[in-house]
Amino acid sequence: LPLGIGTPGSLSARDGRLKNSNTQCLNGQPIHEDLQKRLGRRILLENDANCFALAEARLGAGRDAAVAFGVILGTGVGGGIVLSGRIWNGPQHIAGEWGHHKIIADGPLCYCGGRGCVESLLSGPALAEAYRTATGKISDAEGILASLRDGDSAAHEVFSRWIRHFGIAMANVINILDPDAVVLGGGLSNIDEIYQLAPAAIAAN
Repeated sequence: LPLGIGTPGSLSARDGRLKNSNTQCLNGQPIHEDLQKRLGRRILLENDANCFALAEARLGAGRDAAVAFGVILGTGVGGGIVLSGRIWNGPQHIAGEWGHHKIIADGPLCYCGGRGCVESLLSGPALAEAYRTATGKISDAEGILASLRDGDSAAHEVFSRWIRHFGIAMANVINILDPDAVVLGGGLSNIDEIYQLAPAAIAAN
């Protein structure tokens, strides 16, 4: 039986090597071929956001949606599209990857070389970096949220900006794709305030 593996990034349609992974050391590597040789069995390698989107479309919050968009908000920002119960990869295997569309022309530098990508604004590390820039303090998302709930004004400003950026980026996807369901996953998806504040931020765009 084949072994299924989910990974950030996707396999290039040109040479079969991994691309667009936020685990940057794997980009350009023949990971699919190497794993099959090392494990001695057939490997089915798929983008982790696509795996998440498919699971939610078939069994979870997006069940029975004709068009479901699965969002990963965590160490990186990813996305997957499921059409009528099947993953839609696109010819270049990047369908749904909203993390590298730009929403701020002069925004922070992204590992892809661009500026103002969703990845550089909405990932967990991006939130932590925004807080460090604003306060000089090092904290992860959990700590920032604790500070926010304790009334810290800097945490409130940083998170409010994060919500605005999320609203812009998500509205772009919705306006283009018009999905029946959008399902959030990844570590940051556990933040209750997103579900309280994001609908208005999306509607404003």
